[in-house]
Amino acid sequence: MSCNGSLGSNVGALLPPPPPSGIWGRWLSPPGTVPAQELAQKLEKQEKTTLKLQKQLKAYTKQIQELAGGVPVWEGGMRLARGLQAGLGLIWGLQAGYKPQSTPGALPELPAYVLFLCLRHADHCHDEPRARSLLDAAIDAIKRLMKKHSGDLDTVALWLSNTCCLLNCLRQYGPDEGNTARQNEHRLRSVEPRGCCRSLGVLAVQLYQQLIRTAERGLKPIIVAAMLESEPIQGLSSSCPPGRRRSSSSPAHTLPELLQRLGSFCATLERHGLATSVGHQALRQLLFLVSGTTLNCLLLRKDMCSWSCGIQLRYNLSQLEQWLRTQGLQQSGVCEVLEPLVQAAQLLQVKKVTEEDAGALCSLCTLLTPQQVRGELGSSGVHAGRGAEERVSGCRIATEGPGQLLGDTSHIFPVQLPFTASSLHLDELHIPDTLNLAFLGRL
Repeated sequence: MSCNGSLGSNVGALLPPPPPSGIWGRWLSPPGTVPAQELAQKLEKQEKTTLKLQKQLKAYTKQIQELAGGVPVWEGGMRLARGLQAGLGLIWGLQAGYKPQSTPGALPELPAYVLFLCLRHADHCHDEPRARSLLDAAIDAIKRLMKKHSGDLDTVALWLSNTCCLLNCLRQYGPDEGNTARQNEHRLRSVEPRGCCRSLGVLAVQLYQQLIRTAERGLKPIIVAAMLESEPIQGLSSSCPPGRRRSSSSPAHTLPELLQRLGSFCATLERHGLATSVGHQALRQLLFLVSGTTLNCLLLRKDMCSWSCGIQLRYNLSQLEQWLRTQGLQQSGVCEVLEPLVQAAQLLQVKKVTEEDAGALCSLCTLLTPQQVRGELGSSGVHAGRGAEERVSGCRIATEGPGQLLGDTSHIFPVQLPFTASSLHLDELHIPDTLNLAFLGRL
């Protein structure tokens, strides 16, 4: 009998001659034992399986060494320049949750800078597929993290900031941007950044939209109560007819609470290092929600269409505008989304009796649709010189034309992601020891 391998030969030499085959062989074997021929066949099969597994192990080891830049995976002290393996280790760590506010000395954009350095190593090795694999793995990790923490405003803001930072690094260190001589040492030379920028740009837009939706969920329940139901000017509602007087009970939410939510939102974006222009666009989107929700409610509730409500609403809007000026946002274009609501408040206050009044209304309501003007006039008629509400039917307003009554508050304006070059020198990047990223090192 011949067996493959030395082990099979040794065992074959030690075994006694095989018994006769067939039924007589089994009859001659001692009771309760397996025939020697069957044992030899099982041994030969196991040897073949072992050889096959050893070949597979060598092939997988070679592949891992190639991905790690030619460094054996069992060697300790992985360095930052060893590309994909260090980058994947970082990504796995990031999925557990990176919280810069709980790590003294940690930059909010630290993950973006480290991932870019890993991309630089792939660029140094002229290995664009490895760079692309690392970027795809990072994008997948961020998406999984966002799915897990979709309602956490801090987490969404943090990774939107890091995505924008990584996008800016690819632009800054691309072949077409001018940097200092020291920064040019980190310029990409082999990897084409345009494809990477497109993928990151799509991810950044998705994260921005998720940021807006997350902030809107916390803001929607308090808008109507804060803007329409609260009464900062006491006594105005007592002048309304009994059928139009609002409840004297305290509203569930007030304007200061709404301003506090908006301020907390802005502070969160600033804390995580998001670009100022992106923060302004996000705040503009939230104010669009405030304006649209308030206007829709005003058009649907007749008890809100009164002269006193117009005064209260205009006062609340002035407080909101003052808050924007305090934040230095009066010139940022954020206030523009409040103008339709300002015109609706003014429409409740002006005189609507004569033809001259009709002409003034037409020139006043430039941002309201004809349907909205008709809806508001159909719910109220206000004489500015009187304390009581009265319906005016003799005023003819040219409000024919296209338009809709209720605004679409779910609309999200397209976001513009500006390029902002970083002044940080990558060779001075500090990685706190408390992050437990021991696999990262410097060359």
